[in-house]
Amino acid sequence: MSNWAAKRFWKETTVEVTEGGFTVALDGRLIKTPAKTPLVVPTRALAEAMAAEWDAQVEKVDPNTMPFTRMANSAIDKVIPQFAEVADMLAAYGDSDHLCYRATGPEELIARQSALWDPVLDWAESVLNVRLSPVAGVIHAPQNPQDLARMTARVHDFSHFQLAAFHDLVAISGSLVLAFAVSEGHLPPEEAWNLSRVDEKWQEEQWGEDELATEQAAVKRDAFIHAHRFFRHCAG
Repeated sequence: MSNWAAKRFWKETTVEVTEGGFTVALDGRLIKTPAKTPLVVPTRALAEAMAAEWDAQVEKVDPNTMPFTRMANSAIDKVIPQFAEVADMLAAYGDSDHLCYRATGPEELIARQSALWDPVLDWAESVLNVRLSPVAGVIHAPQNPQDLARMTARVHDFSHFQLAAFHDLVAISGSLVLAFAVSEGHLPPEEAWNLSRVDEKWQEEQWGEDELATEQAAVKRDAFIHAHRFFRHCAG
């Protein structure tokens, strides 16, 4: 595998107002996505976050250190061409939401899941007007079609930039409800992340911490929290 990486060729990084929003310029040259589409974002806050990433590059450009730019690229190159498909895929999580599948034992874990997850489902009922029903075990139990339709409509209401961030909130947590709770400002992302890992934390308490699993969880946690930051920047 090649270790080639683009070298930093510019001296000045600026945020520019352009048609449709804001973008980043490198020595006056407007940046583009990997598909060569102008990288125009909806808010100055998001453009400034991207500009900071570009300005932080030293000798070589490392995309791994540029999460805002990467997600904006994804919103334009990947989400726009298949918006409906992505939205439907994420909305489908509601029919098998992580918060709805409960342990059958031991009693301590059952009680912990109920104490931590039920309030989030109650919030979804009061704010989103959906009532997802928990089930014991892992066998799929369909949710109310009307509730699923309401959640699907909400997902389709996002912009393509918001949907790119919402994708990670849903996919990493396994929960459409938790993703809504974060995007609606009901839960801080750190709390939602911890709620998504109730089962894993229980296992750690019983059997001890696995070093590799802990490292992988840390990477996912960072990605989850970044997705929330990106979503928030989409609104200014």
